[in-house]
Amino acid sequence: MPNNRMIRLNRPPKPKWNVQAIIGMVAFFGGMFLAVLTGIFCKDIASISLVLVILGIIVGVLNITDRDIMPFLIAAVALVVVGSGSFTILNDLVSGLGTILNEIVNYIARFMVPAAIISAVRSMWRLAQPT
Repeated sequence: MPNNRMIRLNRPPKPKWNVQAIIGMVAFFGGMFLAVLTGIFCKDIASISLVLVILGIIVGVLNITDRDIMPFLIAAVALVVVGSGSFTILNDLVSGLGTILNEIVNYIARFMVPAAIISAVRSMWRLAQPT
């Protein structure tokens, strides 16, 4: 019969939830939710764009760790490439669908660009440090 010490050693470590992690998570999910809702229901609202940029800065500072920088930057580049495309061809299938998808992608890009800039600068800073 294994003793209690062996059982505790085999358990996976508990996730570390601190205030910084919770704020970053809320900023990320809040920004994505706001970007999708704004893309569906609203068009070109400057105050919402400002909120998305601020949330993107929070995400870039709090959420993106050193090991996540490269995958995040690749995803950000993919988002920019997709955002430069046009979904308006879908308007032929369902009226307004392409326009809504364009707006959603544009608002998500407004949210992610500040985080991508912060991550890129952090990556360049790390590369510039002497080894």
